[in-house]
Amino acid sequence: MNAPRIRLLNVDLHYACSAFKQRSLLAWIGERFRLGDNRTQVADIHALRNVSVDIGQGERVGLLGRNGAGKSTFLKAVAGLYPISGGNIEVHGELRALFNLGLGFEPDATGRENILYRGLLLGATPTAMRAKEDEIVAFAALGEYIDYPIKTYSAGMQVRLAFAISTTVGGDILLLDEVIGAGDATFMVRAKQRIFSLIEQSEILVLASHDVGSLSAMCARGIVLDGGRLLYDGPISSAIEEFKRVSELSGNR
Repeated sequence: MNAPRIRLLNVDLHYACSAFKQRSLLAWIGERFRLGDNRTQVADIHALRNVSVDIGQGERVGLLGRNGAGKSTFLKAVAGLYPISGGNIEVHGELRALFNLGLGFEPDATGRENILYRGLLLGATPTAMRAKEDEIVAFAALGEYIDYPIKTYSAGMQVRLAFAISTTVGGDILLLDEVIGAGDATFMVRAKQRIFSLIEQSEILVLASHDVGSLSAMCARGIVLDGGRLLYDGPISSAIEEFKRVSELSGNR
């Protein structure tokens, strides 16, 4: 069996402008009746540009960059959520991604039923999810509401349940998009403890964050992205300095 590894070779990723144009009837009407020829032109977004990265077993990697630099796109491309436009991505090992916690819920189904549904989306078997059900319910602290439809839950209750499910199913490779906020202060303490436990158990960690303190504490290697391009790949301390330099330059423009 191959050791856990993430390898990107000359990866490009575009968002087509058609995905952003005329999303609604009102937007279409606005374009049709706009005075003159000053219609808004939306260009394709080149989210990743010729990115090559090799991450091996045991590595803890921080992704740094300004908003829109490509950090979340990088993670979602590695997770297989975004199809790339060019190049190649190889992932060896069982991957667990912690972002988009709200995905995978059926609003008319109960919390208990959604444990099974979301578990299946995460690649777990029905037997495995049933075995973890009591643990998930206890961690989410939903009490009798676990047997109520998801559509009756508050936003905080949904996040707690989604977090409990997602972090119960482990993996060799852990992708994190920021350190996740998940409800009230008491739950946040338990959530952070669980995240740190997952990090310790994972063979590879890739964490995207603006919190340089967390990155310094958790990661040894840093990757700086800007405009979809790879600017720096090396020790986390130097990566943080490069990130600060780029941020200052952009602020002076």
